[in-house]
Amino acid sequence: MTTKNRLYSGHQPRFAVAPMMDWTDRHCRALHRQLSRNALLYTEMVTTGAVIHGDREHLLGFSEIEHPVAFQLGGSDPKDMATSAKIVEDYGYDEVNINVGCPSDRVQSGSFGACLMQEPELVAECVSAMKAAVEIPVTVKCRIGVDEQDPEPALDAMADAVFVESADALWVHARKAWLKGLSPKENRDIPPLDYDRVRRLKQRFPDRFIGVNGGIATLEEAESFLPDLDGVMLGRAAYYTPQLMGEVDRRIYGETCEDVSPWQAVEAYMPYLEAQMKQGVKLARMTRHMLGLFHGRPGARSWRRILTVEAIKPDAGLEVVEQALSAVRPCDSTDDGDLRADTAA
Repeated sequence: MTTKNRLYSGHQPRFAVAPMMDWTDRHCRALHRQLSRNALLYTEMVTTGAVIHGDREHLLGFSEIEHPVAFQLGGSDPKDMATSAKIVEDYGYDEVNINVGCPSDRVQSGSFGACLMQEPELVAECVSAMKAAVEIPVTVKCRIGVDEQDPEPALDAMADAVFVESADALWVHARKAWLKGLSPKENRDIPPLDYDRVRRLKQRFPDRFIGVNGGIATLEEAESFLPDLDGVMLGRAAYYTPQLMGEVDRRIYGETCEDVSPWQAVEAYMPYLEAQMKQGVKLARMTRHMLGLFHGRPGARSWRRILTVEAIKPDAGLEVVEQALSAVRPCDSTDDGDLRADTAA
């Protein structure tokens, strides 16, 4: 049985890494796959116009090691969404997801993203058209509401509409999005989280896959949701501290296995780095996703400094990663280094 036929049926994606603009590119996903065999990985959002008319290999190309991997689409025209979904399926992705959560001005001007919370029937039309075009799962990622919407009827309306059209899953970012007055970054932090609203939705749909996203920082927090919900999606926490993903297969999926250490992940990632560099990819494009691997461990600051300074040099090769590895050592003590960045979840 192929991966695409197992998602949301035999293989429930209990843990996923959220789509994050400028972060979850193919190199990031390849790194994350070294840490967990089971986590569902998402692409950055790509618009239907780019998928249909753009450089498809650049936008859709990915490595086979990334499976299971889902592609997130931005758009609102059912015909274009169906055409794009078919292209995504033909490229080999395991799922296609509709973005109903991004609040950026650029996305709003294209009449998709979070503003679609106000048009659940249009989202349902997109789901219907995409389901008719592809065999892979069609899913939706949304907010609990936007602006002055009451999250109770707003989220219910979205879920009712997309599940009538047999959406395979609904991932809910448990915050409102404010389309005016807050930046995308502020929309990730300022609107209050309401996890109970997502739990109430699951009570209405006990037989539908409903996962939660937003503000979940640790595996302990992730585990706390799984008795009530079907899946947990981490964004910034998975990127800032990817080492937590090394425990996902054991703790979230219940596998009898050893956790993957950051050192093991780096060693496993090396062949990918080498292969990509042979194809002309600059080392820094890949090592930027590795900066948080040793967060909180002795030598973490040196690890980041070496990768940041040395990887950008024109002749940088694997020796840079080896040099950075020599700066960190297995130990349980902590480092005062800190890693912070902004991204869209």
